[in-house]
Amino acid sequence: MISQLRGTLVKKHPPVLVVDVQGVGYEVEAPMTTFYTLPEIGQPIHLYTHLVVRDDAHLLIGFATENERHLFRNLIKVNGVGVKMALAILSGIEADEFGRCIREGDTATLGRVPGVGPKTAERLVVEMRDRIKDLAAAGVGRASVDRKRDDPVADAIGALIALGYKPQEASRHVNTVASAGLSSEEIIRQALKASIK
Repeated sequence: MISQLRGTLVKKHPPVLVVDVQGVGYEVEAPMTTFYTLPEIGQPIHLYTHLVVRDDAHLLIGFATENERHLFRNLIKVNGVGVKMALAILSGIEADEFGRCIREGDTATLGRVPGVGPKTAERLVVEMRDRIKDLAAAGVGRASVDRKRDDPVADAIGALIALGYKPQEASRHVNTVASAGLSSEEIIRQALKASIK
């Protein structure tokens, strides 16, 4: 099992990044909470990882903190929540807000997260209620780093599509919040927040 990676950030294009560890490039999928905290390309990076082994692929999922990885591992234990949906949940709602939704049984807010319908929202509330006390420390801070990209709007739309939004929906959410000078990460953050209100 690969538990963590420490190396150099070589590429970042949500939801995938590449980390060079002594000449070996590891392709890692990560939630947007991790992308918000990434350093510049060429800088050192440390990620906590979870390896998913499937018949057709081995997926390496990366997280900025151990608590974020712990929350992910608890999410994929919920019936009907797979890797993609867990990543979408971590990307679409802050950990504190997720905890509040579970404690208060707020299925309406959970149901607005991409890929989470009403039935899944109800299942999350029921199955995560007992675990939420253990996950109280899993608040994942989101820190945006101002970075310039070739086309931050296109990057943001691509990231939302990868998280489960339909192309027209992703474009609408991004264009609603996009303004000059914003990084793709900040556009994605604002679009995700706006989409669940």
